[in-house]
Amino acid sequence: MHNYQFSLPIRVRDYETDSQGIVNNANYLHYLEITRHDFCEQAGTSFRAMQEQGLDPVVRKIEIEYLTSLTMGDTMLSCLRMKRKGARFIFEQDIYHAETHEPVVKAVVTVVCLENGRLSRGDILARAFADYL
Repeated sequence: MHNYQFSLPIRVRDYETDSQGIVNNANYLHYLEITRHDFCEQAGTSFRAMQEQGLDPVVRKIEIEYLTSLTMGDTMLSCLRMKRKGARFIFEQDIYHAETHEPVVKAVVTVVCLENGRLSRGDILARAFADYL
């Protein structure tokens, strides 16, 4: 696997699958978001703490490629690395089947930061993630 800054094991729950027992495509967006939230906590902040400072990181764009499917009871490894391009924070996120290491999803999530409701350059947010940028 690639050089990631954070990874999170996640188990597929039965309610996340369709009638065929395959994970519904929308749930992968949840897995990606859970991973970003847990990454923030590891980095020493949380969405609640950011909101208390008037910061709101918001998703601007998601590019996602579905490669294979997970099924009920599977465990995945959801991985990310982040970088900054101007005012945008780019999360390269990949999900792998935990046992086979087969790639399941490849995604690029672009996040921008609102400060007190206004689009900002994200410098305050960048300081929170200085160890990763």
